[in-house]
Amino acid sequence: MKAIIYTRVSTAEQGKSGLGLKAQLDSVTEFCQAENIEVVAHYEETETGKGSNALDKRPQLAEALKHAKKIGAHLVVAKLDRLSRNVAFISLLMETKKVPFIVAQLGKDADPFMMHLYAALSEKERNLISERTKAALAIIKKDPNRLPLGNRTNLDEAREKSNATNRHEAATFANTVMDTIQQSRKQGDSLPAIAAKLNSMGVKTRRGGKWYASTVTNILKRA
Repeated sequence: MKAIIYTRVSTAEQGKSGLGLKAQLDSVTEFCQAENIEVVAHYEETETGKGSNALDKRPQLAEALKHAKKIGAHLVVAKLDRLSRNVAFISLLMETKKVPFIVAQLGKDADPFMMHLYAALSEKERNLISERTKAALAIIKKDPNRLPLGNRTNLDEAREKSNATNRHEAATFANTVMDTIQQSRKQGDSLPAIAAKLNSMGVKTRRGGKWYASTVTNILKRA
């Protein structure tokens, strides 16, 4: 199998831990070596393009896709959000560009369904971050001398909002895997067997780890 590596950061992301171009390249290179995937080329990009025409704002991604299609290679990225946090954009790449891509974080066997699932979660995460940022800016605008987290009360409020966000995100993720788990339960599968099945499908837990009987139980408790 041949691979074209694509790495990307936006202007705002430069310098943040885990998002640097070198960190992405090292991660994907290590992944390809472990999976015996031949790396043919590497394209990197710094951009801030969003929206339905995002591909027009990413000339390096366009070149990477063109190169991969020409030689029959896979496009490989470190994380799905290095392509996009937009479900429609991910679908566009799958349906119109006809270039298979691999997300190192998800493993080479992750199927299109899994790609769409994680793209949806990533898009939701982006929207939640945007909402929290706007709320903080609104507080500062109302009173420039008061920071959103300026006292104990605000700290408690922020903590509660964070906890509520985490609960919501956990519930959203649980809904995406609940059908598979419940179907397996109806078939008589044990909790360890369900965990093994999810792992074999390439499904990651919400935190990107492996499934165990205990994590399956936590999902079932949300039913």
